[in-house]
Amino acid sequence: MTRRIRCFWDEEDMWFYVELDPQGYVVRQVELQEPGSMPLAAASLAEWQQAGREGRLAEYEHLYGVTAQVPVCEWEGHDPEEVSAEEFELVWSAARRQLADRRRGRPS
Repeated sequence: MTRRIRCFWDEEDMWFYVELDPQGYVVRQVELQEPGSMPLAAASLAEWQQAGREGRLAEYEHLYGVTAQVPVCEWEGHDPEEVSAEEFELVWSAARRQLADRRRGRPS
């Protein structure tokens, strides 16, 4: 079953929104820097893998970042909260749009 959580990392003043597969690995990840919830990453594991197969990994990582490679149960210093699929999709869509606009030189 797919789960979606968010957690705040005090050390970096950052929100993480993550979509997890049934084993607890990150499938999609959004990183929002506070204050202002500025997106730093909105990466999809499947897209990252596809970009690697196509030789576009550096381009993808520059645009969207990367997902965590360890299962969320191994993360330290976080207190995860469940979020709805709708909330995750809103955060995901907004972050993707802002990252694409900013990194392609368009105002967001």
